[in-house]
Amino acid sequence: MRFFLRKNTLLLGLLFLISGSLFSQTWTFVKEKDGIKLYTRKEPNSSLKSFKGVVILHTQVEKVNALLGSVENTSWWDENVRDIKVITNEKDKLIRYYLVYHVPWPFTDRDLCVEAKITNDPATGVRTVFAQPLPNTIPEKPNLIRITHYWQKWTIQPINKNTVLLTLEGFVDPAGNVPSWLYNMVIVDSPLKVIRGIQNRVEQH
Repeated sequence: MRFFLRKNTLLLGLLFLISGSLFSQTWTFVKEKDGIKLYTRKEPNSSLKSFKGVVILHTQVEKVNALLGSVENTSWWDENVRDIKVITNEKDKLIRYYLVYHVPWPFTDRDLCVEAKITNDPATGVRTVFAQPLPNTIPEKPNLIRITHYWQKWTIQPINKNTVLLTLEGFVDPAGNVPSWLYNMVIVDSPLKVIRGIQNRVEQH
């Protein structure tokens, strides 16, 4: 009987921890602009927030896949990216690249090494592009602060022949001396600009 109670107490405790973890990861709606819905949530083990942007695109999924998988056409990227170097490009599979971000004075510019893996679900047609830091590839530079805590996920889901559900999720710790409260105030601006850039290009007639 004692073993039974101990076992069930442990099970209840695990269920509580799991449910608490799931609850803490709930997205909070922030705003909608130009048909783009933006959300944030508390990132585990951080004072910073992660972000999510969702939009319905009126275009063919091939156009979206081509744009997100291109290393030549980066004009829709964050305008603060001042330098991009492609390290590896395996078309529709893997992209490794090095980025330098301009940060307004008095803060120091940042750099980041990234590996983006592209996967496709043949049953649903959903494509996922998941990016995370790539360590020990480009030596750190004394005049830049290296970003090491980062992830980003694009989900491209075809709804029908001319409609695509596009979702961008991500998190970045800018490191250094950027206050978390300032970061959290502007966290939705970057995904909004990036998604709008894609929207403007793939919906052009």
